[in-house]
Amino acid sequence: MSALPEPPYYAVIFTSQRTHVDADYGGMADRMVALAAEQPGYIGVESARGDDGLGITVSYWRTPEDIAAWRRNAEHKIARDTGRSDWYQHYTLRVAKVERAYAWARTDGNKDPQS
Repeated sequence: MSALPEPPYYAVIFTSQRTHVDADYGGMADRMVALAAEQPGYIGVESARGDDGLGITVSYWRTPEDIAAWRRNAEHKIARDTGRSDWYQHYTLRVAKVERAYAWARTDGNKDPQS
């Protein structure tokens, strides 16, 4: 993920548990990331999924209105409906206002002592 803007901005935190149904889940997930990136107010996304099917995706938006517009997107609605019928056992969505953010990165070239 590229650098985020100075706060405040908003995070949509989507935590999900996958079913064993594939039905082009990966293709739709890739399409949703590309489509979201075309929406006004979109800032970026971070996502991870474990071998047990538990996933967390955090998308970042400038305003609550931008998030609401993304929710109304027709193609996004199809993905949500398919997720409910096929891909997810359950999910939780949270919207949070990011008021402070900072980052750290190794710059000395040292590797993890375990490597």
